[in-house]
Amino acid sequence: MPNLFDYLDWRGDVPFGTDEFNEVDALVLSELSYTKFEDLPDENSTPIFDARELFFNKHTREELLKLTAFTAKAPILMDGMCDGARFSNTKIYNYESEIDREKDAQFSATTFLLDDGTAFVAFRGTDGTVVGWKEDFNLSYLPETEGQRLSVAYLNKIGSELDCPIRVGGHSKGGNFACYAASFCEESIQNKITCVYSFDGPGFKAEKISLEGYKRILPKITRIIPDTSIIGKLLTSDSKQIVIKSNASGMLQHDAFSWEIKKNRFVRTDASELSVFIEKTMGGWLDDMSDDDRKNLTDTVFALIESTGNDTFREMSEQKWKTAEVIMSSAAGLPKESRQELKHLIGKLLQTGGHNAAAYFPNKNGNKD
Repeated sequence: MPNLFDYLDWRGDVPFGTDEFNEVDALVLSELSYTKFEDLPDENSTPIFDARELFFNKHTREELLKLTAFTAKAPILMDGMCDGARFSNTKIYNYESEIDREKDAQFSATTFLLDDGTAFVAFRGTDGTVVGWKEDFNLSYLPETEGQRLSVAYLNKIGSELDCPIRVGGHSKGGNFACYAASFCEESIQNKITCVYSFDGPGFKAEKISLEGYKRILPKITRIIPDTSIIGKLLTSDSKQIVIKSNASGMLQHDAFSWEIKKNRFVRTDASELSVFIEKTMGGWLDDMSDDDRKNLTDTVFALIESTGNDTFREMSEQKWKTAEVIMSSAAGLPKESRQELKHLIGKLLQTGGHNAAAYFPNKNGNKD
């Protein structure tokens, strides 16, 4: 089945004036935001041709294709974008990127100026850094993460500088940032937003969806998730949801390059039984935990990870035996209270999963217990 690269090969020559902006275009730009555009000149905007040249002066396509990270090949999207009329006039505006270990913040956003007279603000999802993944966990208990705060500030800045309709989107945590920024930016900026896309992004704490800013933007939000979504099922969301097919399985469906496309839309399907099970299990587990429990679990788990001294999970995987040894040693050195709490919380997860497995999966006689 066609993926994003095929879409650009087959549909990239169709201008927006012939076929208006669609959900697949939103994913192209959301994925492209994983590109590190640090070498762009400090000008108002950079044509995508120039951005491609600057990036590939330092990197080769071959080295990107050898990397295992889901998002490593995102910069190669620029080839198909430059080759077709649809995106060839795109300009890259106001790229920002920040990692702050002290504040548990991993944030990046890029604005794309399109030749249909609109802007697309794309928030980057979780990268391979430890601090980036810790911020994902922080979403479960903090009223506002530093990345969410930065996303609101970025959208307010862009919205005040541009006098045009704005679309907002992002993949994974970038989808959460997109929805959060659109919900809690200034109302005058919010009025410029025409649509918001969250691609397999986590939701919010329940109290957030009752706030006025979220309610105002809710009709403009579209959540797109693969049929066995895990990340996109975390926390709470009551926005419109579209379930789509992926050619991958399990957790690998989070890779948006695996999502199936037909013409100018994703192939629709129903949520898998496993996805429903995961949603009920994780939701039930989190509902039973207080914010203090969630914080303690996050701090304990990431204290073990950070004890390795590595900044990225790639570094950890390259030294997996040493990493495992350090983590096991650090776990043994945790205070007795922390060890007991970690065992207790994991035990509750397993217990919740066991109850849900009985409810959602047939036994060997073909019946549900």
